[in-house]
Amino acid sequence: MSTATVRTAPQALRRLSFTFAGDGSHAACLAAGADGAWQVESWRLPEYGEAAPVVLSEGRAESLRSQLAALPDGRVLVCRHDGDRHALVLLSPGEPELPLADMRLPGLRMLAMPGPAGAAGAPVAVLLGTDTRPVTTVWLLAADGSAPREMAELPGLHGGGVWLDATGRLLALDRVADGMVKTVVLDLQLGSTTPLLELGGTSNDRLVLFDPATGFGMLRSDAPGADRLGWALIGGADPVRFPDCLHQPGRLLRPIALAPPAPGAEPRVVLQVDHGAASSLVLWQPGSGRLDPLAVPPGRLGAVGHWSPAGLRMPYSAPDRPAALATLDVDALLPGTARPDGWRLDGSAGPGDGSRWQSARCVELAGPAGPVEAVVYGGEHWLSAPHLVLALHGGPADAWRLEFDPALQRMTAQGLAVLAPNQRGSTGYGTEFAMAIRGAWGGPDLDDVLALLEGVAGQRAALGLEPPALFGVSYGAFLALLAAAHAPAGTVSRCAVVAPFLSGARLLAEASPPVRALTTRLGGDLPIDDARGPRDVLLLAHRLRTPLLVVHGDRDEVVPVGQSRLLRHELLRLGRAEGADFRYVEAAGAGHEVLAEEGAAVLHELLARFLRTGRPA
Repeated sequence: MSTATVRTAPQALRRLSFTFAGDGSHAACLAAGADGAWQVESWRLPEYGEAAPVVLSEGRAESLRSQLAALPDGRVLVCRHDGDRHALVLLSPGEPELPLADMRLPGLRMLAMPGPAGAAGAPVAVLLGTDTRPVTTVWLLAADGSAPREMAELPGLHGGGVWLDATGRLLALDRVADGMVKTVVLDLQLGSTTPLLELGGTSNDRLVLFDPATGFGMLRSDAPGADRLGWALIGGADPVRFPDCLHQPGRLLRPIALAPPAPGAEPRVVLQVDHGAASSLVLWQPGSGRLDPLAVPPGRLGAVGHWSPAGLRMPYSAPDRPAALATLDVDALLPGTARPDGWRLDGSAGPGDGSRWQSARCVELAGPAGPVEAVVYGGEHWLSAPHLVLALHGGPADAWRLEFDPALQRMTAQGLAVLAPNQRGSTGYGTEFAMAIRGAWGGPDLDDVLALLEGVAGQRAALGLEPPALFGVSYGAFLALLAAAHAPAGTVSRCAVVAPFLSGARLLAEASPPVRALTTRLGGDLPIDDARGPRDVLLLAHRLRTPLLVVHGDRDEVVPVGQSRLLRHELLRLGRAEGADFRYVEAAGAGHEVLAEEGAAVLHELLARFLRTGRPA
C-alpha cells in the first residue's frame, strides 16, 4: 500500500459555481487548475471590453462546497461548509477576509440581494437555514461584520429564490409540503408568506424567472399532465399559458435571462437547451410561437447568466476551452444574421506551453437497446489509436459533457484516445433512459458497456491493436470493475478506478445518511437476479485478472475509503501481488472529488501513465 500526499502548485483551468451580482456589474466563481486548489475569483463585467477575473482568496484553498454571492462592488460573500458549521466571510480585492458569522445548523443557503449596492450597513444577502425541524429560518446579512438578523421562521422546507421587486423586500420561494412544491411569496419586512402559484390541488408549481417591471414570469409546472414551462403576467387575470414550442420531451429547457427592458417591447427570453452531452441556446418571445436558435459554438453552457446592454454573459466550456465567461450579442447570433463578432470568450486559459488543448466530439455508437452517445477524444481515427480508454462517468445520475476535463486532457497528452459513453442511466436523454437502471445498478448500463467494450475490442484486434483500457470514477468505478470481471478474455488491457464502491448494498451499509438516502431512492440496494449473478465486486474479485490501479481519498465523504481497502485485502487474500498485479493508492487528505481537489495533477499523471502502459508512475 502506498500513500500520496496531494499538494502541488496551482494552475487555473477549471471554474464552477458562477454567480452574478444583482445589477450584473460583477460575477464570481470558484476557480482551480491542474493541482485542484480552488480559489474565489471576482469578475468585473464592463459595458465595453473584455471581462477579467481577480483572485480574492489567494493562499487559501476553498472547498468545492463553498457557496458564493457576488456583490455589485466586486466583493464576494463566501459560505464555507464543514459539517453543520457554516463560516460566512467577505472577500475584497487586496484586503484580508472579513469574518461575518459562524453558524451551526444542518443546512444553509445564500441569496444575494437584487439591484445595485445599497447604503452602508444595508443587507447584501438573504440566508435560508434548516435544522432537524421541518422549518426554514430566514436571516438578513449585512457586510459590515454585524450579526445576521433573523426575519422569519417559516413552517416547512423552502428553496429556490426569485426576487419579485428591485428593493429586496419580496422573494418568491419554493415550499415543499405534503410531497408537493408550491411557490410562495416571502415579505421580508413582515416576515410572512402568501401563496403565489397554485395551479392545481396536486400539481408542482415553481416560478423560475420574473421581471418586476412588467410582471412577466415563467414557471415550471406539471399541472398540464407533464412537467412543462409556461408563462403568465403574475397577478393578472389571464390564465397561465403553456406554449407547445416550450415542451420538448427528452430535452431540458431552462430560462436563463430576460432582455434588458425596452418600453413597449414584448419580453424576449434566452433559454438553454440541454440534450445529451452538449447544450445550446434559443431565443423565445411569447408572441412568436417558435424557438430561434442562437449560433453558439458546440460545448456546455452554465445554466446561469445576466443580460444587460453589454450583452448576455454566461459561463461556457468546451473540451478544448477551459470554463470562462462568454459574452453574446443575441441579435448577432440569430438565424440569417449570425456574425463572428456576436460571440466572445474571456479568460479561457491555454496549456501554457504554446500548444492547444485537445478537442473532442460527440458520436453515436450502436448499443444493445439503441444508440449510445459518447464524447470522443482522438480525432477521426480514435478507434485505431495505439491506446484507447473507455471512460465511465460517476453518478449514476450524471453524464459526460462536451466540456473541459483536466483528467481526460492529461490522458490525451499521454497519447491516449478516449471513448466516454453515456450508457443507459445517464442524464440528458429523457426520463426513460435515465430511469433504466432504477433498481438495477449494474444491469442495463453494464449491458451497454460490455457491448461497447466487446465491439471496440474486436475492431481493434482486427487492426492488430491492444484492447481498450477501462477507467471509472465513483459509480463509474463500480461499473468498470464489474465490466472488467465480466468481459470476455482479451477485451480489456487494464483498469484504473477512482473512489469505487463494491455494491449498492455494501455502500448502503457504510455510507453517510445522505448517501444512504440517495442509494435507496435510486434503487441501488435492490439485487439483480439474472445469469450474471450478484453485482458485488468483492465476490467477483477472483475474476479481476487485468492490471489494476485503485485510487481513493482517505477522507471520502461519499464513498467511504473502507470500500477500496476491503477490495485490496481481498486481492491480497487471493494471492495477487501488490505492485505487480495491482496498485492501491490512498490520497492523503482527499475527499470524494479527489480528481478535482488540491494535488489532483499528481493523480492525473498517475492515471494517464498507468492507462497507457499498465505500470504506475
